[in-house]
Amino acid sequence: MSWNVLIVDDHEVARVGVSWLLNSPPFQVTGSVPTAAEALQCLEEKSIDLVLLDIRLSDGSGLKLLEQIRKSHPDVPVVVFSAYENPTYIARAAALGAADYLLKNIPSKTLLNTLQHIATGNAADEESLLCLIQKTMQETVDVRQLPSDFPLTAREAQVLRHIALGLSNKEIAKSLCISIETVKEHVQHVLRKINAADRTDAAVRAIKSGIMA
Repeated sequence: MSWNVLIVDDHEVARVGVSWLLNSPPFQVTGSVPTAAEALQCLEEKSIDLVLLDIRLSDGSGLKLLEQIRKSHPDVPVVVFSAYENPTYIARAAALGAADYLLKNIPSKTLLNTLQHIATGNAADEESLLCLIQKTMQETVDVRQLPSDFPLTAREAQVLRHIALGLSNKEIAKSLCISIETVKEHVQHVLRKINAADRTDAAVRAIKSGIMA
């Protein structure tokens, strides 16, 4: 079986290198583009089985493109391929539906094996960066372990974890499978209960409290 891959990366050298690596069975590079606009056009015009996507593009955010692809082509898995081991990027990618999140410094064999694993319909490995951050996001918080000045419910503490990771209300809603309106209510309650001035203040306090552990 062969899989058609679309590479989206604003660095030409990266595109050329990965294209050379993937242009052999079971993969075929069907598209290699630097922008989100070209990526969406390619998805409309060609048969794509897998997208390998950089975080930063010349015409915008790779995460924004990820969200667009998940809406317009929900059956096409998207693997984020980034130089940044940033928890916020990984958490946002997870919330927006990335199939996996790989770093550009991994061995070529790991890249090939992971892409084949995802292309055959499997979920990311449990020890992958994506799954580890997802576990943190989804895990129920034991509120008994929180500081006394964090009088939160388990769900509010879970939402606070997402805030600490830098997710928007929309991304939190996707991650927890709840409505944006419900997220907004939880955020308001969290800010009030921990006496935080804003989301940034809440994130700082959350990290100091140990809630991310």
